[in-house]
Amino acid sequence: MNNHPRVVVIAEAGVNHNGDIKTALQLVDVAAESGADVVKFQTFKTEELVTQLADKAEYQKELTGSEESQFNMLKKLELDRATHEELIQYCELKGIRFLSTAFDHDSIDLLAELNIPFYKIPSGEITNLPYLRHIGCMGKSLIMSTGMATLEEVLDALDVLLEAGAEKDKITVLHCNTEYPTPMEDVNLLAMLSIGEAFGVKVGYSDHTLGIEVPIAAVALGATVIEKHFTLDRSLPGPDHQASLEPDELKAMVQAIRNIEKAMG
Repeated sequence: MNNHPRVVVIAEAGVNHNGDIKTALQLVDVAAESGADVVKFQTFKTEELVTQLADKAEYQKELTGSEESQFNMLKKLELDRATHEELIQYCELKGIRFLSTAFDHDSIDLLAELNIPFYKIPSGEITNLPYLRHIGCMGKSLIMSTGMATLEEVLDALDVLLEAGAEKDKITVLHCNTEYPTPMEDVNLLAMLSIGEAFGVKVGYSDHTLGIEVPIAAVALGATVIEKHFTLDRSLPGPDHQASLEPDELKAMVQAIRNIEKAMG
């Protein structure tokens, strides 16, 4: 028998619904059919995140044009409470767990009210100490992406979470590179093991490369959580579609991960 806990595969829909509930429901279908454990969206209040005049990131300009402000782009991608409730019900129907990443304090509270299974801390918030304190006192399991953080920043973030009341054995730290897409030579997959050794936490990997090889290799190395962006169609307009898997690729990745789990014995 396999003594390892099953790898949790998070299919990251993110904002690839383009603000359309029908597309969001289709993304749930694709994630459920792929065999992923969790489908993840993003919860934010645009007003809390950016000013009306904030410029877009360069990759966002390339993919979505520069006429529209970042505020207006994000506003169209925002999901309200009713949409969250509809997605949660639909996920239950489809047998997959709903998850969302909160990007601000109101969103942390909204997700608590909706009773999400665990909190996902995105790379960009790892140095946001008030945000980490808020999540740390929620008493939930936590998954934290490290993006471009140094080991010292990861340590500081863990300290803040633990001081706020989070339990160390309920924290998983995901190695991650925030380049979209990430070139292979920048993946540095062994850093995942360094994180585990340095902090004595469970580790995983959040992938922004174009293929499916790296997440599969991460599972062979001991990742307990894999997160990967997916979309209905890579050619859709929007900031994240191009670095996402299409449905058949997502299915192939999950299948390969399950095979590697069996093969590890």
